[in-house]
Amino acid sequence: MNAAKRLEIFRRLHEDNPDPKTELSYTTPFELLIAVILSAQATDVGVNKATARLYPVANTPQAIYDLGVEGLSEYIKTIGLYNSKAKNVIETCRMLVELHGGEVPQTREALEALPGVGRKTANVVLNTAFRQLAMAVDTHIFRVSNRTGIAPGKNVVEVENKLMKFVPKDYLLDAHHWLILHGRYVCIARKPRCGSCRIEDLCEFKQKTSDD
Repeated sequence: MNAAKRLEIFRRLHEDNPDPKTELSYTTPFELLIAVILSAQATDVGVNKATARLYPVANTPQAIYDLGVEGLSEYIKTIGLYNSKAKNVIETCRMLVELHGGEVPQTREALEALPGVGRKTANVVLNTAFRQLAMAVDTHIFRVSNRTGIAPGKNVVEVENKLMKFVPKDYLLDAHHWLILHGRYVCIARKPRCGSCRIEDLCEFKQKTSDD
């Protein structure tokens, strides 16, 4: 895919949604961090239901740490893998209190040192909470990047690196949100909704299928 096509793709996505946001509910970087940890192999809707119960009771590292694993589990038990997630969140809260003064660190290295925080989670926090140039590649973004031809790659790191290189600079800061929403609602896994897609004429997947 050439640069002109990529530019037009993101111009249209921006035109349709000038101020894209994550669908996870949060009001602070810490609330976002915990929500993203909980969202692994879970839906944003499910996480939002759990955090709607949790955050009015505890929404700081110290407050959640004080709940303990069992106390926290009561609030998040509707989420898949909640036992292991509760342990990770409690340990993360301990580290935030003891090592970072109760604040969420703003570097990838410090974020990835927290239990339950991998590269994707760190990138979400850096980009969404702190507005840094970072690209979190989940299953939706991996699929859209490969299917459209925007940034094809064999693994998430390769796709991430290509997106950081190829997405036009004016659109890079919000590209994560546009791509994930496009993958979630239009370019879905089993049967993409090509007929209602704003970038159908620019998509290499559609061109390939039309030529067959």
